[in-house]
Amino acid sequence: MREIRINWSDFIRNAIRDKIEEERGRNLAKAVLINEKLKRKSKGEAKAEEIIRRFREEQYVDSGG
Repeated sequence: MREIRINWSDFIRNAIRDKIEEERGRNLAKAVLINEKLKRKSKGEAKAEEIIRRFREEQYVDSGG
């Protein structure tokens, strides 16, 4: 029987690289799902810019400016 030589460093390096790519894909998919879920929750609420503008206007009026 012939001896099989395996470059274990290369094998492990490739396995780690493949696992990292797999996890990146999962993380991206999870991030997209979270983003979509948050977008749906925020419908009907005031936008952040509007809230900040209103707050600043109230502060300006309260300070006598």
